[in-house]
Amino acid sequence: MQSLRFTALEGLTGVDVKIKPELNGKITDVFGSNVFSGRTMREHLSDEAYKSLMNSIKAGAKIERKMAEQISSGMKSWAMKKGVTHYTHWFQPLTGTTAEKHDSFFTLKSDGTSIETFDGDALVQQEPDASSFPNGGIRATFEARGYTAWDPSSPAFIIEQGAGKTLCIPTIFVAYTGESLDYKAPLLKALAALDKSAVDVCNYFDKNVSKVTATLGWEQEYFLVDEGLANARPDLVMCGRTVVGHAPAKGQQLEDHYFGAIPERAYAFMRDFEEESYKLGIPLRTRHNEVAPAQFECAPIFEEVNIAVDHNSLLMDVMAKVGKRHKLRVLLHEKPFAGINGSGKHNNWSLATDTGVNLLAPGKTPKTNLMFLTFFVNTIKAVHDYNDLMRAAIASPSNDFRLGANEAPPAIISVFVGKYLAEVLEAVKTRVNNKFDEQDEAILKLDLHRHIPELLLDNTDRNRTSPFAFTGNKFEFRAVGSSANCASAMTVMNTIMAKTLATFKTEVDGLIERREERNRYHANPAQIHR
Repeated sequence: MQSLRFTALEGLTGVDVKIKPELNGKITDVFGSNVFSGRTMREHLSDEAYKSLMNSIKAGAKIERKMAEQISSGMKSWAMKKGVTHYTHWFQPLTGTTAEKHDSFFTLKSDGTSIETFDGDALVQQEPDASSFPNGGIRATFEARGYTAWDPSSPAFIIEQGAGKTLCIPTIFVAYTGESLDYKAPLLKALAALDKSAVDVCNYFDKNVSKVTATLGWEQEYFLVDEGLANARPDLVMCGRTVVGHAPAKGQQLEDHYFGAIPERAYAFMRDFEEESYKLGIPLRTRHNEVAPAQFECAPIFEEVNIAVDHNSLLMDVMAKVGKRHKLRVLLHEKPFAGINGSGKHNNWSLATDTGVNLLAPGKTPKTNLMFLTFFVNTIKAVHDYNDLMRAAIASPSNDFRLGANEAPPAIISVFVGKYLAEVLEAVKTRVNNKFDEQDEAILKLDLHRHIPELLLDNTDRNRTSPFAFTGNKFEFRAVGSSANCASAMTVMNTIMAKTLATFKTEVDGLIERREERNRYHANPAQIHR
């Protein structure tokens, strides 16, 4: 084993992976090129089929089977033009990875004629064997039928694997008796419940709101290790983390890796997997060195939660595949090395209305922005009442190695709101009419040369010790682990928020009804008694 490690170290100087990226201009030239997007749908679907699909995506309407036939035909036409030969229902079982079973478009007719076909039934539903997936005890082994069902709200995409290409259709995965066997089905239920509860509360302030969408911006942290060095460590190969060995002479004591210049080999890997991601419509925007040596991070633009979760699961697959091309091992284990920071996946969560309002953006005067304060306070109450569920949603053997060890956040759930908003809430609580500065326009005064531009202050500082911190216009759930499926945390977050808002509305409606009764009584007490 020692000689294997020495050989790997000698080979480090000879690593020369030459991969010429296709992206030589604007990202927009390739972004979404392997996605059955709205523009692509327009080109390959009839007006009737396009309107039916968009109505399903935007309003949640069910797609009729006859429309599914037209959509599957257009999807197959687009995919085959790009060299696709197979399709699969792509789903996210409770194994923590993604799953797929490929079928070809090729089939034989009764007279022996070979054709390429993809009908509506194949698009809408498939039946994989569900016996080998975790079931939580809800099914016996001899009752192993499962179904994958198309999720139109998440666009189909094409995965390139070597010289082959496969059409992937995002789906949910359920048992024969209807129980969820994946992460997506519970998430979609939670999002639907939140939409209804949030719209009901929004209508107190704005009757024009008809839809509320939960948004998510995840931050993916990971380690890169040379493939040869990783293979020389049985613990890394078997567990994804080190189990034995000495601490390095230099760890992160100097904190000099954070935001440092990206090493050339890591940079080449980043460019490669970013290009693959852009083709798949994953809107990556940020890349940088993280705190620990050989640790890095990428992050996308915010998206609707369901699509963001799909994109993160897809990204983890892409990173592992591209890493092999660069002779690198991508470690997503939350705590692969002792004594240095582990990797998290911060989930930046917010709520947006179809009228263009971020419900967790304080605005210029959060004290008088009652709709913001309503959702802000209800979020805090949801976390207070159901923190045990939130802790369970991010618990795993690997993540519990990380939580509270050498880094934030700790292994408990707490909320940080910042000094300014804490004062606002205290004033609301005590009904004191204090005056507050308009924090969104506050200026940080620096005693520097005049060519330094003015800095606008946010309404909160950043708190890296809180697992659930308010960061200006969103809450950052920092305790989620790097290898986790975001859907687990997001299902719980949106469910508890839906429940809290529903309870809030019931209580407010009761207060409104009692106030109206009092007004009617004072207007005509004799009529009330009669």
